[in-house]
Amino acid sequence: MKLLSRMVLVAALVSGPATGGGAAESLAVGNFVDFSDHRSLAGKAYGQARIDAVEYINRHGGINGRQINLLTVDYGTDVEQAKAAYAKWKARHAAVAVLGWVDGDAEALVEIVAADRTPYFAASYAAALTDPLGKGTKTERPAPYSFFYGPSSSDAQRALVQWAAEDWAAEDWAAKDGAAKDARRAPRYLHMGDPLARAGGPRGAGEAHARELGFEVLAAIFYSQEPGDFRSQCRELAKSGADYAFLANGVGANVALLKACAAQGVETQFLANVWGYDETVMQAAGPAADGVVWVMGASAWGEAAAGMALVREVSKMSDPHLNKHRSVHYLRGVCSVFLMKEAMERADREGGVTGPKIKAAMYGKPDWVPRGLEGVCLPATWSAEDHRGVVDVPIYRGHAKATEVVTGALADLVAAGAISMERLTVLTVPRKADWLGW
Repeated sequence: MKLLSRMVLVAALVSGPATGGGAAESLAVGNFVDFSDHRSLAGKAYGQARIDAVEYINRHGGINGRQINLLTVDYGTDVEQAKAAYAKWKARHAAVAVLGWVDGDAEALVEIVAADRTPYFAASYAAALTDPLGKGTKTERPAPYSFFYGPSSSDAQRALVQWAAEDWAAEDWAAKDGAAKDARRAPRYLHMGDPLARAGGPRGAGEAHARELGFEVLAAIFYSQEPGDFRSQCRELAKSGADYAFLANGVGANVALLKACAAQGVETQFLANVWGYDETVMQAAGPAADGVVWVMGASAWGEAAAGMALVREVSKMSDPHLNKHRSVHYLRGVCSVFLMKEAMERADREGGVTGPKIKAAMYGKPDWVPRGLEGVCLPATWSAEDHRGVVDVPIYRGHAKATEVVTGALADLVAAGAISMERLTVLTVPRKADWLGW
């Protein structure tokens, strides 16, 4: 699909205006969204959050009185279209910042945005974006202008492995194998994901940490990011005897995998990345999604938190009567935009909303939670040497109580208790020097 047609597509799919005005005094911000490919289940929620957040900010004073002109493009995760859109935003609109999407665009543009000195607020959580100076032992290239809100994919996987180790120690799992408690075997862990993903990225981080914690690490099982027939992968998983399996793919593929494995009676404890599980997975997969443990990057919709009042006001930009249940991805999107907003405001106070001043503003506040979003957004700390903004990893368990695939509006299912989320713990990942950039 050509770039122009994707831009038209955004207007058809997004509720509410996609820009905050085009006046000369406005501040242009590029916005990559994904409303049309296999990641769009999560992409629509995250992209809508950004659009709603900017609309709310513009209605309430903008950036010290200046409107944000949000330039939204649905690029379908096509890297070449991302490069073309970015070049247009810089040449025609002098964009001062970009709201990026997943690993493809975020990593493809690392050197370009650094050369242009354009802050890039990604929805990718790739650890490769966390080393601004390129000093990490496994860093491929520095990423001085790349930021994201939330724990890195690698740190999130490390936290899930840590949870699994604690879970294993707390339960007499070995008794299931007929083994004596004092001769307990090591727990078995394996990675499941896209065969094209970097083995040295989150997969390598998770497997290495699992070995450090005494797991037997089994051979990875690969399944496509595109939903498909995953019965063979489930048979392979059951045969492996894995106790814990990490799902590295997105929500669409994971729905198909969970349903296939449930149909075959697989009892492995599934772990999922921040993009791999949410309320829509529970809705689509029903009881097959019950019990999955995954990483959250913010509070869940409706949790008791002071900042939930502001989230609801933001949500009204496209849902005036608050009829919708917003998935976990929506709240992370809101947090990301409000962090950018405050950095732009600080930059303005320091002499102008320019890329270098926005970047400098990102280092100005430790344990940073945007005003009004207390209890919703996790505290974040960036420094000129370390872009691992969030190292506190909330871990939740999903529950789908229905006896068959649940149907109906998501808000009704949550209200009825057919699907729910249980907060298990928050684990802090240490800022180890050799984990920077990996």
